[in-house]
Amino acid sequence: MSETWSVDEHLEDILRGVRPLEPIELQLLDAQGCVLVDEITVPASLPPFDNSSMDGYAVRTADVEGSTREFPAVLTVLGDVAAGSADLPAVGPGQAARIMTGAPLPPGAEAVVPVEWTDGGTGGGPADAMTARTADPGGATGEVRVHRPVTQGQYVRERGSDVRAGTVALPAGTVLGPPQLGLLAAIGLGKVTVRPHPRVVVVSTGSELVQPGEPLEHGQIHDSNSFVLTAAARAAGAIAYRVGAVADDPDTLRATIEDQLIRADIVVTSGGVSVGAYDVVKEALSGVDGADGSVEFRRLAMQPGKPQGFGLVGTERTPLLALPGNPVSSYVSFELFVRPAIRALMGREPVRRPTVPAVLTGDTVLHSPAGKRQFLRGAYDPPPPGEKAGTVRAVGGAGSHLIASLAQADALIVIPEDREEAAPGEELEVIRLD
Repeated sequence: MSETWSVDEHLEDILRGVRPLEPIELQLLDAQGCVLVDEITVPASLPPFDNSSMDGYAVRTADVEGSTREFPAVLTVLGDVAAGSADLPAVGPGQAARIMTGAPLPPGAEAVVPVEWTDGGTGGGPADAMTARTADPGGATGEVRVHRPVTQGQYVRERGSDVRAGTVALPAGTVLGPPQLGLLAAIGLGKVTVRPHPRVVVVSTGSELVQPGEPLEHGQIHDSNSFVLTAAARAAGAIAYRVGAVADDPDTLRATIEDQLIRADIVVTSGGVSVGAYDVVKEALSGVDGADGSVEFRRLAMQPGKPQGFGLVGTERTPLLALPGNPVSSYVSFELFVRPAIRALMGREPVRRPTVPAVLTGDTVLHSPAGKRQFLRGAYDPPPPGEKAGTVRAVGGAGSHLIASLAQADALIVIPEDREEAAPGEELEVIRLD
């Protein structure tokens, strides 16, 4: 392996050290965003019985055939059928049952007449709605005049019309969002086996870091990296734990990481991976419990984010990704390396964010160092209908400390290693961050 690693080589090495988490059974709402391990088949048809899709009257079609406003069919109302009803009146010739949306179709009935096609039992003109049973207990008896005919099965949701027993509800590998969880609940499942959300512990390093909300002394800055990285981990689907900034002391950092391993599926550090005299992450990680020599620090052919570290630490061989401390470098590194690792733990595909083509706009030629893959912040606009490429403009400069421009960006503009500049009007690949 060359002394300088490529972006792809580093990511591939990380993914070789990451395995999907063991499946667990979770309550439905706890499984939101997780990946389904096994195929789910429908145990019973949905809906499980024929039911009404309208508020109206359950009738026999022959009894309302040819009915009009001038010559309505007059039917005897047997009573109410509400959603959840168990005791259903049998509808015979010349009879109807007042029925509510979702209620089971009573025996003998073949269709549902919407209440708007009747007088609602009032003896007057077309009804707008049914009389509330609480206001008129007799509203479900007497007679109803039907002004229009219905056909067999009209306004009836047939048993199994949504899904039938034995069919596949969701295939393995499905990411469980709100609609999928709703389907699982509808077919009667209260729990489901998934790969769980990974637990990510985020640790910032640096004696100069101060908690936001606290005053700054000369030479100090507020800790932003731990907030950016924790939020990014959550957005990627992880359960993220933010640890307060750790001072530039190897023993303290080592002890902090060892303490955090009990609740970590991934540990992410920021800062202390360069070549400065106070870059203590390298020194500290050489002595993490059970991890001697297992964390490797590298120089990558990329900008920003050249210094990177990766290894498996502790007795459980927990992946640890050591990111640079400059805010933009740290966030770009997260998107390129940590986010794919989180998705690999969850069993989600694809692990990488896709790239899309975009035409560079603006008045400035973008420059990139030879032999390095440059990632510049950009604002992306999708293509209009019929076009393949959107547009992108650079936001802010190339400096790895320019966090203000990062807040305005929704994409990373990629300038490959074999190019040293990109001019407006040229097509580039961009990584969308939304």
